[in-house]
Amino acid sequence: MASSARWNHVWLGSETGILKGVNLRRRQATNYVAASALRRDEGVCAMCWGDPSESEILVGCLDRSVKLFSTEKGKFTESRQCLGGEGSFCGLAVHDSSIITCVESGLLKVWRDASSENVETQVGAGVCRMRQNPAQPQCVGTGGKENALKVWDLQRPEEPIFHAKNVRNDWLNLRVPVWEHDLQFLPGSEKIVTCTGHHQVRLYDPSSPQRRPVLEVTYGEYPLTALSLTPGADSVVVGSSHGDMAVIDLRKGRLVKCLKGFAGSVRSVQCHPTLPLVASCGLDRFLRVHNVKDKCLVHKVYLKSRLNCLLLTSCEKWEDEDPEPAAPQADVKEEEDELWDGMETVATKTVLKRSVDPNVWETQLGKRPKKQKRTSAGP
Repeated sequence: MASSARWNHVWLGSETGILKGVNLRRRQATNYVAASALRRDEGVCAMCWGDPSESEILVGCLDRSVKLFSTEKGKFTESRQCLGGEGSFCGLAVHDSSIITCVESGLLKVWRDASSENVETQVGAGVCRMRQNPAQPQCVGTGGKENALKVWDLQRPEEPIFHAKNVRNDWLNLRVPVWEHDLQFLPGSEKIVTCTGHHQVRLYDPSSPQRRPVLEVTYGEYPLTALSLTPGADSVVVGSSHGDMAVIDLRKGRLVKCLKGFAGSVRSVQCHPTLPLVASCGLDRFLRVHNVKDKCLVHKVYLKSRLNCLLLTSCEKWEDEDPEPAAPQADVKEEEDELWDGMETVATKTVLKRSVDPNVWETQLGKRPKKQKRTSAGP
């Protein structure tokens, strides 16, 4: 019998090594790692789909292990050690049954079934993110701190096929520091959008002779940590380390709207490929799903752990799914407002008034009885 995990809409990885599945229709969250096996060195730092049908999830952990989770079986089925280089995973991808990993020290490696066929290259130290080009799975982009954007063809990994050039010096003729935090390829073109640790959103076009960004937008005052393209790829949603999230138009280079409700650094953002929804998570332990059109907060689920990354399923009709009855979940916490609204109202008891001596304070009502008038004796 197939597991109920296949009905989850969002998958999240936490700092404590827990893979969490959230069913937004039921408002349920499930942990897929036993509580007795929680270890900080197994914290989830990267995730990706293992196949186009989204029935498998690859989970990259801090101990440099890559685990395969089956949504059909509802459990982890395989695990593989991907050693080499230093630092945690900053990107994870799949191409032709091979696993692509990249670590902070800059080691980009393709893990094949036979270890003798593994391919590796050095992309430069200080990598913050590695992303795969969905249109050309053999191509990946990398960038980081003092590590400019590069695009690599894994079939010819000796040299990058595109190497971005830093922007010109500022008005004081000082060099502008490089700090690429996240990137994504625009579908239907060769353009790449990035966000930086200096609150900039940049658009590069490798097909043009210019290696500098063709568009640059500044948002906020804090480092931008994550981004995702909206359906249509004409706008990008960015999140910052201060808990700010906004939608920026890539055609006009201006701020469109801001999404509110955050209380901590945003670690991961992903837009639905067809629906106007964007999911985000971060250090405040909440999963939030916003409607990009009207800025409305559609879902908000508390997940108890600090969250590093997420995957949003691409299914379109969530209401037509999940024909099975909902199973009771003992460890699921709902949104705080709904928790208070669901509590039973406790009625206050009425204290009955007792007769007391007129010379004693009436403590039940906090009042003192009136004094009796003295009657004068007659002659």
